[in-house]
Amino acid sequence: MGDHGHDDWHRPLRHVRAADLSGDTGQTSGMTRREAVSARTVGSQRLWMGQTHVAPRTSSGDHHHGDTETAIHVLRGRPVFVFARDGEEVRLATEPGDYVFVPPFTPHREENPTDEEAVVVIARSSQEAVVVNLPGLT
Repeated sequence: MGDHGHDDWHRPLRHVRAADLSGDTGQTSGMTRREAVSARTVGSQRLWMGQTHVAPRTSSGDHHHGDTETAIHVLRGRPVFVFARDGEEVRLATEPGDYVFVPPFTPHREENPTDEEAVVVIARSSQEAVVVNLPGLT
């Protein structure tokens, strides 16, 4: 038995239906984040997971995710992830099936240069959606 009076090996799985994803989470202009797995939704302690949607021909605002690591999996569309290296913008063009890793405190933005909505799945090393909106990448 765990210290909460239950068997830690037999805790129930939690099911979050696609229709139940919540927009009540940290947001950045130009995109919509939808929370799925978090402390609030399922009681996770070390993980946050959700989706980001970027409309056609739209860019998000510049932002970072504090001290959390972020892993991104492209589900639909061809989003471009933009960050700065040595004062220059670097553009990572992606397609469905690709993954992107965003290190802690790294300013970046998502761009969708196509006519199709871009949808990605995001996992973070925190139970909260840490979002710090910025005036620029540098």
